[in-house]
Amino acid sequence: MIASWSPKLLDVEGAVLDVVRAPHPVLATEGALVDPLDPSMIQLAADLVATMRVSPGCVGLAAPQVGVAAQMFSLDVSDHPKTRTCHGVFVLCNAVVVEASRNEKAREGCMSVPDFTGDVKRATRLTVRGVLPGTTDPLTITTDAFEARALQHEIDHCNGKLFLDRVAGAHAVYPRKTYQ
Repeated sequence: MIASWSPKLLDVEGAVLDVVRAPHPVLATEGALVDPLDPSMIQLAADLVATMRVSPGCVGLAAPQVGVAAQMFSLDVSDHPKTRTCHGVFVLCNAVVVEASRNEKAREGCMSVPDFTGDVKRATRLTVRGVLPGTTDPLTITTDAFEARALQHEIDHCNGKLFLDRVAGAHAVYPRKTYQ
């Protein structure tokens, strides 16, 4: 486990926000770098965690998904059955992939694209660097399997990309069969 950031550590209560859906323009906008010490960004971090927690099946939520073009996302793969490595609940600002290997294709879904899933090729081993809200110290996370996939999915959101931008073609997009 990393030293997870929690809104409670900073006495910040998160609000549940509305999730925007494609084709909302913010989802195709590269997010701005954020100041992790900015009180509005600390509040946004708490809001992302609160919104993620009340959304069934949600393992990650990026700022663009709540209408904010910013480089920030929350993640928690703790309860997902495909999880091997898990760093708990955390929020990361200004995250970048510094190393990735062993690509594998798997099915992904997204709260901003609720009616479809798609086959996306992503690295199965990953190292990411970012900053936890409320700090300025860089944090490096090395992970694999489902958590690596979820991190890449959320970093894509921060860079204005949806999983649909990564599928091989229309043949790799499927109607969602079950709704969370």
